[in-house]
Amino acid sequence: MADVITRLRQDGIQKRVIQEGRGELPDFKDGTKATFHYRTLHSDKEGTVLDDSRVRGKPMELIVGKKFKLPVWETILCTMRVGEIAQFHCDVKHVVLYPLVAKSLRNIAAGKDPLEGQRHCCGIAQMHEHSSLGHADLDALQQNPQPLIFDIEMLKVENPGTYQQDPWAMTDEEKAKAVPVIHQEGNRLYREGHVKEAASKYYDAIACLKNLQMKEQPGSPDWIQLDQQITPLLLNYCQCKLVAQEYYEVLDHCSSILNKQHQGLLQAGQGARSRVEYPGGPG
Repeated sequence: MADVITRLRQDGIQKRVIQEGRGELPDFKDGTKATFHYRTLHSDKEGTVLDDSRVRGKPMELIVGKKFKLPVWETILCTMRVGEIAQFHCDVKHVVLYPLVAKSLRNIAAGKDPLEGQRHCCGIAQMHEHSSLGHADLDALQQNPQPLIFDIEMLKVENPGTYQQDPWAMTDEEKAKAVPVIHQEGNRLYREGHVKEAASKYYDAIACLKNLQMKEQPGSPDWIQLDQQITPLLLNYCQCKLVAQEYYEVLDHCSSILNKQHQGLLQAGQGARSRVEYPGGPG
């Protein structure tokens, strides 16, 4: 352990073990899944808390070797045993991207990311979004990067092939194959009266398709095909939210679907008019 701490310190990471873990240090080969709670703090005297997974009620999961956007997390997790609690003080070079990662994690916790793009916003809002992360504390950190402290509790380590892979950790091919399976699981859960669990399945399927769609040119045949797959899933998701009496979210998503359908009909109508031939030739 002393060698590990020395190597970390040489790389600008100071580790302090708060509670020893159990058993041997896991192998952490590619594909290993680490489940952990984290708390992010400023490194100043006040130690202001930026994020805390316990407050959100769900631990973080990271797959080793999947090129997580904050590589330092994989680095520090690979030094921990199950049950261990440790604090890591990380130099600025390791945490420059934290504001962007934190925004994504906050959005996911709020149920926003997979449905991004289904909502319509005005140009002013889009301009503001490009200059702001939408969170004052993250904006301040992005403008003035500083070292951060991570309190980590390692809850569970699972070897490759021993767990069901989450959609975000899948390859593009795995996502495409998983969507119909997840869709059917959602339908089954809904029929059995497990509405909340069904909504989660539809949410995961939409997340897979939105991720694939982001890699296509908007308006291209592949993009449109993916969009057509998203719509029925989004309607199913809305049905679950309707049962849960979350009416504002239902109105938001259904309005976006109707707007898209209306725009599609207008474009189709314009195309049809351009092909009409009037008596005496094209008009």
